[in-house]
Amino acid sequence: MTNTAEDAYRHILTESIAFLYPAALRAAALLEVAEHLAGGPRDVAELAGLTGASGPYLRRLLRLLASHGTFREDEDGRFHLTPQADLLRADAPRSLRAAVLLVTEDSWWQSAADLAEAVRRGEPAFDRRVGKPFFAHLAEHPEHGALFDAGMAAYSAGEIGYIVEGYDFPDSGVMVDVGGGRGGLLLAALRARPGLRGILLEQEQVLAGNVLPELGADDRWTLHPGDFFSAVPAGDLYTVKNILHDWSDDQCVRILENCRRAMNPGARLLAIDAVIPPGNDPDFGKAIDILMLLLLPGGERTRSEFERIFERAGFRITRVIPTPGTVSMIEAVPA
Repeated sequence: MTNTAEDAYRHILTESIAFLYPAALRAAALLEVAEHLAGGPRDVAELAGLTGASGPYLRRLLRLLASHGTFREDEDGRFHLTPQADLLRADAPRSLRAAVLLVTEDSWWQSAADLAEAVRRGEPAFDRRVGKPFFAHLAEHPEHGALFDAGMAAYSAGEIGYIVEGYDFPDSGVMVDVGGGRGGLLLAALRARPGLRGILLEQEQVLAGNVLPELGADDRWTLHPGDFFSAVPAGDLYTVKNILHDWSDDQCVRILENCRRAMNPGARLLAIDAVIPPGNDPDFGKAIDILMLLLLPGGERTRSEFERIFERAGFRITRVIPTPGTVSMIEAVPA
């Protein structure tokens, strides 16, 4: 928080070029610097040879990243992995490499440049910049769709443990993961509850990369190609993770109504999204909300905003469970 005129000046000056840090993260990820440091520290000359980069330019890149705790330079000029830098390795536990490459992709950067126009018009910047809605663009460009799926899976992976540990998933019945991507959450839930069965509802091209075979029990899960705006299969627990924030209130009501119509007696719904807290304190959800504003018709919501759309869809929220991560779990039952 700024306290003096000098603090305010330095804060705005520094934050106005803060975009250079994610740009540097992207460059390091593309150059695979972290992979080349997995076996131990190296000097810039070695790294330049391994990455095909200019040594002097690479040093400047790593110096900036090291100032943020991503890599560390020692007194001999060698660079080391740090816990932050390790997350840029593709095969690191909870790797964020794909997520970094996703959110720094050209069309996302370009959309951010149009933020003022998006706010002025009240519509996503992406549509104007690229010429079509976000998901239509992904459908027409499979390489971008694959990056989106990988990036979202990377973001989700860090939250899944909190969700499975923080919610009482049933010991039996059928869990329907609505728009569940590659199935990371469903896989974790099935591992935690051996008596539970699952259905992964997704578009066919996304299901092709699903991770459910890792369970090793093919009789406990089913792939269900489909569109959650049309219909969802019957089940006892519905999980809707990082879905509602993509869509307008009316579209969310349609998704939720389809879930309610398909529910078995006694079923519950668990929506997993950021819940924006009141007040002026920083919150990850407030930043993601601006990302949604740029890309999609949806956005992050407060608890009261969730209550309104759930009520319209015929649900009653029973509890909101925070997690140690960036999302909360919103449990609801038919009203």
